Amino acid sequence: MSWNGGTGAVAGFGGGTHMQDTDTEWSAWSPCSTWSAERSAEWSSLAAPDEPRYWRRYGAQVQADGVRFAVWAPNAQQVNVEGDFNDWNPHRGVELRRDEAGRWSGFSPDARPGDRYKYKILGRDGVWRLKADPVAFASEIPPASASVVFDSRHQWTDDEWMARHRGGERYSFNEPMSVYEVHLGSWRPGLSYDQLAEQLVGHVAGLGFTHVEFLPVMEHPFGGSWGYQTTGFYAPTARLGDPDGLRRLIDAFHRAGIAVILDWVPAHFPRDEWALARFDGAALYEHPDPRRGEHPDWGSLIFDFGHPDVRDFLIGSALYWIEEFHADGLRVDAVSSMLFLDYSRAPGTWEPNCFGGNSNLQALDFIKMLTNETHRRHPSVVMIAEESAAWPGVTRAVQDGGLGFDVKWNLGWMNNTLRTVTVDPLFRRYHFDEIRRPSAYAFMEHDLLPLSHDEVVHGKGSLAGKLPGWRGQQLAGLRGLLAYQWAFPGKQLLFMGGEFGQRGEWSEEWGLDWGSADDGDGVARLMVDLNRLYRAHPALWARDDDPGATHWGAADGDANLISFVRYGKDEDALVCVANFSGGEVRDRRIGLPWGGTWHEVLNTDSRDYDGGGSGNLGAVVADAGRGCDWLPASGTVTVGASGVVWLAGRYGE
Repeated sequence: MSWNGGTGAVAGFGGGTHMQDTDTEWSAWSPCSTWSAERSAEWSSLAAPDEPRYWRRYGAQVQADGVRFAVWAPNAQQVNVEGDFNDWNPHRGVELRRDEAGRWSGFSPDARPGDRYKYKILGRDGVWRLKADPVAFASEIPPASASVVFDSRHQWTDDEWMARHRGGERYSFNEPMSVYEVHLGSWRPGLSYDQLAEQLVGHVAGLGFTHVEFLPVMEHPFGGSWGYQTTGFYAPTARLGDPDGLRRLIDAFHRAGIAVILDWVPAHFPRDEWALARFDGAALYEHPDPRRGEHPDWGSLIFDFGHPDVRDFLIGSALYWIEEFHADGLRVDAVSSMLFLDYSRAPGTWEPNCFGGNSNLQALDFIKMLTNETHRRHPSVVMIAEESAAWPGVTRAVQDGGLGFDVKWNLGWMNNTLRTVTVDPLFRRYHFDEIRRPSAYAFMEHDLLPLSHDEVVHGKGSLAGKLPGWRGQQLAGLRGLLAYQWAFPGKQLLFMGGEFGQRGEWSEEWGLDWGSADDGDGVARLMVDLNRLYRAHPALWARDDDPGATHWGAADGDANLISFVRYGKDEDALVCVANFSGGEVRDRRIGLPWGGTWHEVLNTDSRDYDGGGSGNLGAVVADAGRGCDWLPASGTVTVGASGVVWLAGRYGE
């Protein structure tokens, strides 16, 4: 099979094997000649050849006697390099030579690490442009936009971590995963990568999270985009230090036993004239048809996913962060915008695919190659999709007709849950079906339940601030929400500030409101216990992909009460009882899987967390002869206002 329409060989992953016509715009590779409905079954055997990594063929490669530059610009008439090493003098620039594949390369004996540079490109339209290197390994601090020659000197100290977690075993969904999501630039504004290694690592480790996820660290011109409008697909942002600073930060997380996930954005890129847009005087990285190449929501450009060299560039970027920065996972942003040709487009403003549908077949092929190639080279790396349109099989294997991701953000759970808990408890009974709805689709994908940055910006208020009531009631509601999230089937993600109930809405400019931690430390103590108990009770994660391992119990809309049972593998179980009302629920009978003593291992209304103290004195005794909620045993529980109780039991004890 073929990537490029029937040449009989898979296009080379390393780039430089496809030459673009210099006289006509690239007409996007059409899958109509090669695509078939049965094709997905063949993907498990599809693998790119073991050629040199993309980033070793392009960019500024430091050598003993200078620097070799290489850039892909097939439409260019001439390409030079200007920089500090030639005083940015156009008459002393390094003139590059073009090969048959459209790659320009040349050598400068005067260039050194730390030198700034740009490519000066004479496009086929006769216009000279100064462009940053698409494969730059470092950059200037924005708003300056030059690329920087960089040669890493970091010596990794995470050998034990890499041997244990990256030893070749495939990522398993049935392992603990609780994720702390962080925007590095605003966790404590002004900190460098190295200072974050000193402070952030200890904070995340102290809270007990298994994973940390960074909002995009790739270089971006506008800080207010939080990195989601990327220009440097191979360069960490210089705002926080040099690339080795980021390596040291990830190294420190690994030494602390915490996995690192990076947000990565292949869906679009900004129009800045010094970056990827019309790079060599024509549409190159972007699709030339504005119906497919321009994003109406974000004012950005969309990659030409059907172009083999563009795919090589993007997949090379994904592998670069995994191999060169030891990332343990990638969270792929805005997958839905890639999958649909009519995404955010009015009727008549988009072009159907060759079968008359709205699926972007080129993007589908790209995504499948991305997940396949990543798993082939790095089986233990977790690939996470932010997909909001309920595309079927996001976390199904490619050979089984899926997209091949390991985990998907369950945005439905987030929307259904928040729409309920943000309503005054007096009226929640009218929204009770909303919070129950996620149980109907809880096992359709391998889900991660996000309470992310998107929910605490743009006038939405903070996580605690959006809950009804005065401050104490808001914190009680937040404690209950977090305990409910940690018990619900799937993995968990919490954005920074939620762990202490930040009062105000997050601002990337001002950072977290650490003053809120003074009265929110009960939430922080709960967070520590949630993560500790989560790891200690396999019932909460060991069968996350098994719908038979969860029993949905009490669902009382008038009382605003829900209970469910999570079963482990060794005759153990954990029962979550959630009281979404504004008052105490006392001596309520709920179903339990078997008789005997059920230990109250967590109570969010405990005084240890600054709660009111309602509870069950540490245990509930189940009557084996009295069934309830379609379970053979039952017992009575007391749950404080907006509280959640966890009961743990083992059969026969």
